[in-house]
Amino acid sequence: MRRAAVALAREVERRTPDIATSRWWKEERHGVFLDYNQNAKDRTVASAYSVRPTADARVSTPLTWDEVATCQAEAFTIDTVPKRFDEVGDPSRGIDEAVGSLDSLLELSDQHEAAGFGDAPWPPHFAKQEGEPARVQLSRRKREDRPPQPKGQVPPPAPAKTAGPTGRRRTTMPLIEIARAATESEARAGLQRWRTRHGEVWSHLAPSDILVDSMRGRNTTWTRIRLNLRNVPESERPPQEPLEVDYDPWAGYEGPDRSGRLDRPKRRGPAS
Repeated sequence: MRRAAVALAREVERRTPDIATSRWWKEERHGVFLDYNQNAKDRTVASAYSVRPTADARVSTPLTWDEVATCQAEAFTIDTVPKRFDEVGDPSRGIDEAVGSLDSLLELSDQHEAAGFGDAPWPPHFAKQEGEPARVQLSRRKREDRPPQPKGQVPPPAPAKTAGPTGRRRTTMPLIEIARAATESEARAGLQRWRTRHGEVWSHLAPSDILVDSMRGRNTTWTRIRLNLRNVPESERPPQEPLEVDYDPWAGYEGPDRSGRLDRPKRRGPAS
């Protein structure tokens, strides 16, 4: 399935290079990104009419081609989609019976491999795969490939490092973590307790400095809350404290992680 997805992404990019890309690194992308990694192990794809975890309960709604250019995602919610279904029916009706074949894409993948194309980069939390290229961003590869400077000559300064060895981005912002909770309400309750203790810090924060992330767990999502202290004077920034709520979605799980490893590394505390 992955080989077919990579072949499809590369072929679309070849046919429409001005509007489509299969490049994994964001700095190399333009136009529409064809995300072949949605076919990696344990990736979740929303089925038709599934309710999404948003405040307005949006619904993954099949559309006709005529609707695509002007549609607005916020228009399709758990309150509006039933009425739409009654009025226009199901645009995806019959899709399960229209069984396709991957044969042509697998033949195309064979052609790509024969021409020297290797595997494409995997997501950073997967173990390194056989035949996968280096997980290094283009800008960093260029820095590493620079020729050595003549003796006595000072090389030009390199940009600040923004990625780890797997290509995972590293933030340069002063972030602290407040809570990891099974539900958003629990996480926000922990944030409120932190706010009560640090009222003088809270007064410096803007709404965009409060980062609420829905994270993927074993079978459900969980919530992480962090604060960006960029607007807090450096001398007044509080250190990283024990989390208000410290939920571990993998506690008690003995199976392999997403990369297939059984020797799951021990969980580390939040970074300051």
